[in-house]
Amino acid sequence: MFTDLKMEAGGERFPKQRQVLILFLLLRLALAGWEPRRYSVMEETERGSFVANLAKDLGVGVGELAAREARVVSEDNGQCLQLDLQTGGLILNEKLDREELCGPTEPCVMHFQVLLKKPLAVFRAELLVGDINDHSPEFPEGEMTLKIPENSPPGTVFPLKKAQDLDVGNNNIQNYYISPSSHFHVSTQNRGDRRKYPELVMDKELDREQQPELRLTLTAMDGGSPPRSGTAWVRILVLDINDNAPEFEQTLYKVQVPESSHVGSLVVKVSARDLDAGTNGEISYSLFYSSQEISKTFELSRLSGEVRLIKKLDFEAISSYELDIEASDGGGLSGKCSVSIKVLDVNDNIPELTISSFTSPIPENSPETEVALFRIRDRDSGDNGRMVCSIEDDFPFLLKPSAENFYTLITEGELDRETRSEYNITITVTDLGSPRLKTEHNITVRVSDVNDNAPNFTQTSYTLFVRENNSPALHIGSVSATDRDSGTNAQVTYSLLPPQDAHLPLASLISINADNGHLFALRALDYEALQAFEFRVGAADAGSPALSSEALVRVVVVDDNDNSPFVLYPLQNGSAPCTELVPRAAEAGYLVTKVVAVDGDSGQNAWLSYQLLKATEPGLFGVWAHNGEVRTARLLSDRDAPKHRLVVLVKDNGEPPLSASVTLHVLLVDGFSQPYLPLPEAAPDEAQADSLTVYLVIALASVSSLFLFSVLLFIAVRLCGRRRAASVPAGHFPGHLVDVSGTGTLSQSNQYEVCLTGDSENNEFKFLKPVFPNLLGQEPGRKIEGNPTFRKSLGI
Repeated sequence: MFTDLKMEAGGERFPKQRQVLILFLLLRLALAGWEPRRYSVMEETERGSFVANLAKDLGVGVGELAAREARVVSEDNGQCLQLDLQTGGLILNEKLDREELCGPTEPCVMHFQVLLKKPLAVFRAELLVGDINDHSPEFPEGEMTLKIPENSPPGTVFPLKKAQDLDVGNNNIQNYYISPSSHFHVSTQNRGDRRKYPELVMDKELDREQQPELRLTLTAMDGGSPPRSGTAWVRILVLDINDNAPEFEQTLYKVQVPESSHVGSLVVKVSARDLDAGTNGEISYSLFYSSQEISKTFELSRLSGEVRLIKKLDFEAISSYELDIEASDGGGLSGKCSVSIKVLDVNDNIPELTISSFTSPIPENSPETEVALFRIRDRDSGDNGRMVCSIEDDFPFLLKPSAENFYTLITEGELDRETRSEYNITITVTDLGSPRLKTEHNITVRVSDVNDNAPNFTQTSYTLFVRENNSPALHIGSVSATDRDSGTNAQVTYSLLPPQDAHLPLASLISINADNGHLFALRALDYEALQAFEFRVGAADAGSPALSSEALVRVVVVDDNDNSPFVLYPLQNGSAPCTELVPRAAEAGYLVTKVVAVDGDSGQNAWLSYQLLKATEPGLFGVWAHNGEVRTARLLSDRDAPKHRLVVLVKDNGEPPLSASVTLHVLLVDGFSQPYLPLPEAAPDEAQADSLTVYLVIALASVSSLFLFSVLLFIAVRLCGRRRAASVPAGHFPGHLVDVSGTGTLSQSNQYEVCLTGDSENNEFKFLKPVFPNLLGQEPGRKIEGNPTFRKSLGI
């Protein structure tokens, strides 16, 4: 009779372990009286054979089996049976071997359960595996030797070793036969365990002198259809008279051995005595009949009769053993006894746990949900097989008993994946034996995500700096947002939000990578036109519905040195140049003029500095570096040329620096009423100046080698010049000549044209040429090179 089982938690709350134990015990008591449904099948039945219609026996429709997720659960976790959900039939999933499943146990019963999950119900059933005659009888030895005294009377019985047949019932051994003999016949006897064994019965006395040895054939026949048989030789040795056989102190020894006994420990010691003397009284012990399992488990000492363990015992596999021990003397007589060994159970099997169903991951917003259904079992008996099931107390999960040895793991309520994304739960099953044994099974319950968190920017606002004149598509910075969710719910997409300033062309200035938040400048920015601007960036996840947030981004354009200084004064517009007048009576530091310049950049790129780049006469004028004021560097003298051309360089402090130059014309006058003099001609071409530098090097080498000759030549030139001084025309000397005498007038022989190279660090003369009337008229553009050392030697 099958009954649905439904257990619900309620009433007074006990501690978890106590509550589970009480419900477990009540459930076992409730099921103790229920008789399971029994089915039968013969061993070696082909796989896929029909066993029974479970749907009919359970009283449910065929479609209901699939809806309630019906399944077959075997006690030993095997998969020999299968439930066909389409037809409701119980199908054999594999060939069964009764001898492998049950050995000598009869009947051979396999316990299984039918599990209906929705709602939960468990039905117990048994499968009886029938035996077929697929094994022949086998004797432990191919030949048995009997030593029989020749004076043995007719009717004497001699036990023979029995054969072994793995089949049971009628398929087991039923009779023994022996080859025809005038001295013996075989009698088949039954033991208490329903096994049949042969005895050799003497019909006629033996005469060792006539026939010292006999060989007979012993046949064991089972009751199968068709019957099977096995044979062995019986060798009979006729002995002289030995009138006392060994006798055991006990015909039956009963011992109990714990299954935890160590290998080599003593199980029992048997003892026999013989009243004969000499070799007829020397006793040796042997196992009269020994199966393979007994031979592998026990060892009998031939001389002492001690039985010791040679293999660990297992109560769950074999709970008892029967040993037949024979004591033989030297005269061929023997006696027999039986040893009954009962194996005592100890708590040596840990509980077992089998997961029937498991659900993972679980959505974090799910209410009370079933996570796992599992079954527990302990192979021990008594208190050693009773179990308690529990989990950790600090997890939001409950453990509920569902049926006999079945438990359900459920959640207490909704979970939060962002607080904890997975739980490693340890299910502990402990038996009540002494000492207690336990097993632990770990399951990992993952919590799946729902979109309940919006993206969150790492900063509420970002400030990015970009240098002007940048290249298009330049990466200027990034924004980043994170989402506590996972999967697609955490996939963040970035976008530009419409600017608050409608006049800001944001779409043509900035673009954003939707995947990683990288910001790019779409075109070159101009600091002078746009110094800074703001916009907002949005971050949205890919959940449903999507959640979003936003952040403020401020872009600051950094100035680049892209504007050269612009000179406001004096103007350099190509018109008539401005000439500054300086009285010769001016003292050192006299303000000649002030160069005024501006720079369109900002910061240090607009810090201007001034320096004198070129001057007609170096050392006469100076420029203040910070304000551009041009002042005299020393007192003026009459020997200073009246006209001067100054080139002032205006340079900013950028990197690299940019510059502009301005040309000043300065006229030295005795008073501001002096007529305005014509401006000097433009400076000679730079290419001509470079070529004259080469000439200067040659001249320096020549002058060094001909110094004495030059002194004599100089004296001669001076004498000639004084004689011709009367012929010099009156008036002012040209503006490109320098008066070196300090009187304001010079003889023609003392007038020189002087020009300094602007890039010379040693202030060397570029050229020096005496002015003679005849040379000026013939070669007005030719210059003679010289150096300051040469001039000093000439007294200039």
